[in-house]
Amino acid sequence: MRISHSRRALAVATATSLALTALGSVAGSAADEPESTPVPIVTPDGALFSYVVNTEHTSARETALAIKAVHRADGVAVQAWPQIGVVVAHSANGSFREDVLAADRTGVVASVGATRTVSPTEGTPGADSPSGAMKSKSVTGQAKKDTTGWTVDEPAGTAVVPDPGEVTQWDMEMIKADQSLEINPGSSDVVVGVLDSGIDASHPDLETQVDADQSVNCTDGGRPDMSATGWLPTTSDHGTHVAGTIAAAQNGVGIVGVAPGVKMASVKVVNDDGFIYPEYAICGFIWAGMNRMDVTNNSYYIDPFMYWCEDQPDQLAAKEAVRRAVDFSTKRGVVHAAAAGNAATDLANNTADASSPNDSTPVQRVINSGCEDIPAELDGVVTVSSLTQATNLSSFSNRGLGKIDVSAPGSAILSTELDGTWDLKSGTSMASPHVAGVLALMKSAHPRWSPARLEAEVRAQADDHECTTTTAGPACVGEPAENSFYGDGIADALDAVTP
Repeated sequence: MRISHSRRALAVATATSLALTALGSVAGSAADEPESTPVPIVTPDGALFSYVVNTEHTSARETALAIKAVHRADGVAVQAWPQIGVVVAHSANGSFREDVLAADRTGVVASVGATRTVSPTEGTPGADSPSGAMKSKSVTGQAKKDTTGWTVDEPAGTAVVPDPGEVTQWDMEMIKADQSLEINPGSSDVVVGVLDSGIDASHPDLETQVDADQSVNCTDGGRPDMSATGWLPTTSDHGTHVAGTIAAAQNGVGIVGVAPGVKMASVKVVNDDGFIYPEYAICGFIWAGMNRMDVTNNSYYIDPFMYWCEDQPDQLAAKEAVRRAVDFSTKRGVVHAAAAGNAATDLANNTADASSPNDSTPVQRVINSGCEDIPAELDGVVTVSSLTQATNLSSFSNRGLGKIDVSAPGSAILSTELDGTWDLKSGTSMASPHVAGVLALMKSAHPRWSPARLEAEVRAQADDHECTTTTAGPACVGEPAENSFYGDGIADALDAVTP
């Protein structure tokens, strides 16, 4: 990767809270930037809330001490990740954040933050205390996420009868996956973790492609659920569509994915209300790392904030926990692809957000360079913009010079659907799995390459594309070699497998 890439420099605004002071400042903050608009997460006594507690160092000892502080503060440790020094906790104690810091007798707690603005609908999994097992009355008012934001343009339920083979898949031609198939369809030793809403493993194009043993459900409070059916889809077809683009079987039925020779693991991080909270994503990334998967696809942003701001204590603590989880999995050999987002926003010059928090009442926020879309803007993540069949930037796609790594098809993409069907969807959610598939092919051809090498090569091999016009959002800036629409270019599956 090129360290000059602008999003590699972390900007952190000045903060005065105890939690922020404990975590420490990061060089590179812009002193002349405005503070982001505060979004206080109110946690009244008696209402159950979910938190992350981050330790100063990633050790089993400090994690165990943090758990003791959680208990002293009337909390329940739902899940501990000593690998990254993070404890996911639930508590109905309204002053839990302050009380954890006060109960930290050895000074191991770096930060504490609420992960959502409402009570967890799932309650506290496996809790044996009245406060832990409760579901707050406020749960009845929980919002349901408008998941239409994940996909755009195509009307829901568009019925498509696919042409067996790949004759209708213009997207595969654009990234040269139709040619790469003739050289290397991918290795069955390579596993792509699909962090999403679950994969329908009974689909004829997917039934041979999913590794059930590596699949998991992370939506039970962020604790891994390895039950036989927990990772299957319940309320959303999103993960199934994404999976088909990555690795639908080359079997004479339906469509063919970018890398039909690889395997996929369903890592369910989307709950039945459509939310991907930090603790779910943390579980997903840690699971991918523990199982030494090769690639993850992340066609989402983490709720309830479209942009997580580092000068806000709750948001900073949650963002730090997710960052640690991504780093852990990267160090364990996993490379990550992520959707850039569908707000037609220039991520390099973004100063406002009116969509967050999306699980309660959104507010108009001023944001600064310390406010980022996660996981897309985290280090070690290949950020993907969306293209139309004419190779123009999709009108909905986010963009940004130094923010987009590569581009891929994302408008009107044909892929697998629930109940054994196929359908069209649009969104950067549909672009990212193309790149995840290319990374899987690259890993198949070069099994010893590290995540950093894979990230660098997928950008280097991308086909340069000059700036074009768009029907929505800021105009393109930059040169063919790198610009705000295409990043380093259009992902190239053929180069990924060519010696």
